Amino acid sequence: MSSNPCLTCGACCASFRVDFDCSELESEGGRVPDGLAVPLTGRLVRMRGTDHVQPRCAALSGKVGERASCGIHEWRPSPCREFGERAPMGIGDDACARARARHGLAPI
Repeated sequence: MSSNPCLTCGACCASFRVDFDCSELESEGGRVPDGLAVPLTGRLVRMRGTDHVQPRCAALSGKVGERASCGIHEWRPSPCREFGERAPMGIGDDACARARARHGLAPI
């Protein structure tokens, strides 16, 4: 596939909680900016905005389904890296389809 639908969709970034180990934060030697995470436990943090009633990651910019992008794509945490790994090839999965449906988008 010539274009990656993930680079314009953003539905997953506005649908799910994103929890990850604090070792992925910049202050702990990782690459995720500390200001984009909120602490949960001694070792677990969550991307800011993903625990709202209508989740939307603080790193997401643009309009979901039209022109959305991750402001820290290169430094995003592991759950984001692992989500929809086949979507760039035009192959969606159940979680991707649920996120897209939540925003009125057809599955990929």
